[in-house]
Amino acid sequence: MSANADRAVTPRRLAPDDIQGRFLALVQSPLRAGLLRFLCARPDESFDVEALMQTFGRMRLDIENCLRELVGFGLAEPVTGPGIPRYKFRQPTVEPVRELLDEFLELRATVTHEDRSPAVQRFREMIGRDEKMLVVFEWIRTAAKSDISVLILGPTGSGKEVVARMIHELSRRGTNRFQAVNCAALPDTLFESELFGYEKGAFTGAHDRKPGRLEMANNGTLFLDEIGDLALVAQAKLLRALEERRFERLGGNESIEVNFRLISATNRPLDQFVRDARFREDLYYRVNAFSIRLPSLRERASDIPVLAQRFLARYCAANGLPLDGKAFAKETTDALMQYHWPGNIRELESTVSRAALSSSSRIINAADVQFLHASEQPSDPGNQRLPSLAEAERAHILRVLEAVRWNKKQAAGVLEISRGTLYRKILEYGLEPRPAGGTSTPSGSHAN
Repeated sequence: MSANADRAVTPRRLAPDDIQGRFLALVQSPLRAGLLRFLCARPDESFDVEALMQTFGRMRLDIENCLRELVGFGLAEPVTGPGIPRYKFRQPTVEPVRELLDEFLELRATVTHEDRSPAVQRFREMIGRDEKMLVVFEWIRTAAKSDISVLILGPTGSGKEVVARMIHELSRRGTNRFQAVNCAALPDTLFESELFGYEKGAFTGAHDRKPGRLEMANNGTLFLDEIGDLALVAQAKLLRALEERRFERLGGNESIEVNFRLISATNRPLDQFVRDARFREDLYYRVNAFSIRLPSLRERASDIPVLAQRFLARYCAANGLPLDGKAFAKETTDALMQYHWPGNIRELESTVSRAALSSSSRIINAADVQFLHASEQPSDPGNQRLPSLAEAERAHILRVLEAVRWNKKQAAGVLEISRGTLYRKILEYGLEPRPAGGTSTPSGSHAN
């Protein structure tokens, strides 16, 4: 970056009118303007690119390009020293630039639509060192630009509803309602009344008219969580509503027209469900016009310490403690890194909160950490208690998969379960093939 910065046109080489034009062009970019304000507000601190990526939720190349422009204009400078390059604010030496900077800082910062979104702020807390989540962020921004149906794929606890709310809040429908329906929690008999509503007297107990979620999502967004759990009859009724954009309440004859955006989510292998005739193919293509896959926490293990520290600081703030009122011992961080996190980010956050509550001192030791899906502490090698049923099942499924070289059809036969159940267990337990030849092969590339 320094070589590129040296070739940049510095303000000393420009006429005053050119300086003003270049400066206005520089701060016209929301990211460059945000970086400049961020660095100006912390003149005694320096930051590496990774920290700025996490703060602004942008890819490395975007941050590096903006820093190069700021360095070239004399408003930022690299900090010399060993290790990862860091950057800090530089007080401009050219008088016209100082005046322009003062005027810029006096102006109120533009609050973008993205910055106003509570879901975006929540999602940024899920971003760590691994760039996989930043790629997801870019997919979200892309999806929010249109009304295309989105299918969010990812294991339990990976933040699928947060992503759905982000897409809604960043879209043109963001000021209207977001209606969430958990398909896994609804019995088949209640799905229709929940989605379409009902008229008074439609069935026993229907004392008043009740609008359904579709009706309430008019001009807004309908989010169907765990759509893979829908029964085939419910799938057919949903497909009809999607195709016609109209429906009737239970017990009613009036056709109600609706305009809504559909976002769905699942931790099920819907493509396999389609092959097994458990999910309608025509509905699958309706809901899967644009897909976003959320990585499991195990796929970005380097983020675990970052996220754990972030959740710990939030716990301290929520309980009236200084942000550094609690801290992890090294052995505790090691234990968090070794655990397989089947519940992903949601499980990590609850585990950190429990550990902070259990710790009687400022330092959280490994003994304070209780993992929901393990019968023994990973940090205590001397503990020889028998594994839980879930641990035993996970180990056996993994052993069979490795024995048949991850041929899922063969593995399902050995285990005497359906391939759909096997796919669900693979996602539930976060199972992955062992790296071969220094690279890790995604399970999806193996024979089905």
